[in-house]
Amino acid sequence: MSDFFKNKRIVVTGGAGFLGSYITEGLQKRGCKNILIPKIEDYNFVNLPDCARMYDDMKPDIVIHLAAVVGGIGANRQHPGKFFYENLMMGVQLIDQARLRKIEKFVAIGTVCSYPKFTPVPFKEDDIWNGYPEETNAPYGLAKKMLLVQSQSYRAEYGFNSIFLVPVNLYGPRDNFNPDSSHVIPALIKKCVDAIDAGDDHIVCWGTGSASREFIYVSDAAEGILLASERYNGTEPVNIGAGFEITIKDLVEKIVKLTGFKGQIRWDPSKPDGQPRRRLDVSRAKKLFGFEAQMTFDEGLKKTIDWFLENRPRAR
Repeated sequence: MSDFFKNKRIVVTGGAGFLGSYITEGLQKRGCKNILIPKIEDYNFVNLPDCARMYDDMKPDIVIHLAAVVGGIGANRQHPGKFFYENLMMGVQLIDQARLRKIEKFVAIGTVCSYPKFTPVPFKEDDIWNGYPEETNAPYGLAKKMLLVQSQSYRAEYGFNSIFLVPVNLYGPRDNFNPDSSHVIPALIKKCVDAIDAGDDHIVCWGTGSASREFIYVSDAAEGILLASERYNGTEPVNIGAGFEITIKDLVEKIVKLTGFKGQIRWDPSKPDGQPRRRLDVSRAKKLFGFEAQMTFDEGLKKTIDWFLENRPRAR
């Protein structure tokens, strides 16, 4: 590891969250002495004065912007306005205030939800504008994609160094297991474990199971973001992924087996499947800053389930 981060002041928005905790650990391993985590109780980035005050208080060299309002399909359908407005305003204001203060670098974290609904698989970064996102999470995906426009525009006009990374769905220990807002892997793990505890003979899963998804283990995603933060200073978006896909049906069967649930799986086709397929082309990240995911999916799932079983009282 280089000394790139050692003497820099790094603000990690969302640093107390799931991915943020792994970014913070990665920075500590790299010898970073000044990791600054703004808390939402002190700084609400939807409000411009709070953004400005954070920069004045913390005086960062680099900002890694992870803070976001996120959730699964249900949460996206319930709060499309909130997801659009708050994600857009946080990102736009943080980038603009960073530009005004001439900070060294801004690392904007996008989302795979920004890709068009029917993107050729694997998703290449050059295809990100070739269509409208899948409807259930389009407001969130489009709000995040505006940060790519802003990053590129500010680089062109002001010479501001802002990069845009596109991680695929994350999973791992310390994930959000709240069924009202969690993503598919923690939601399914909790569903199976709860069914075992309750003695239920079946679980109900949304959709048909035919959609496919790619998942990246959270520590791998953190490593990719930190490598890009250190080594990449380009204008083009870069995917952060593991380069594989699995159908939701196969995913459910894996989680059922690993949790030990013995009951029936029932599908509710009245609920949406979401985007038909998701798998990223990850060649650009390898070429530009040497990133490749390391965790196998089966091992990562087992680690996630084991963590949840050991930490259920305090799991989110």
